[in-house]
Amino acid sequence: MTPKEVQDEIINEFSLLDGDMEMTVFYIMELGQKLPEMNDSAKVEDNIVKGCQSKVWLTAKMENGKIFFEGDSNTAITKGLVSLLIRIFSCQSPETILNTDLYFMKKIGMERFIGTQRSNGFASMIKQMKLYALVFKTQLIERA
Repeated sequence: MTPKEVQDEIINEFSLLDGDMEMTVFYIMELGQKLPEMNDSAKVEDNIVKGCQSKVWLTAKMENGKIFFEGDSNTAITKGLVSLLIRIFSCQSPETILNTDLYFMKKIGMERFIGTQRSNGFASMIKQMKLYALVFKTQLIERA
């Protein structure tokens, strides 16, 4: 699926919650619970996303021209937010990640249920994922 298709799918899922704040928060936490466990050996200082109030670990690897992300957090809501970004960006090319316009947050009204601090952290997660994509893209260019 393309990042646009994944975002549209996420928007559709959240629309079923009909704007109910409590249900939305529970759903985000549920998404975080479904995120595959991150190995403790990856939960090191170098993998912490700077700018997040909670601890967020993020790693990326590239296989066959596609980037695969792994992430975790020490809080349930933040872990759910990480899982949404992983769902959109994993298994995409560096170029696709760099060119993806994220619009799902506005469409689901995310600002209503996450505060300013968490919004800043969410932006930091996006920035980190795009930074990984830029590094992998640069490596591909250097190999060519």
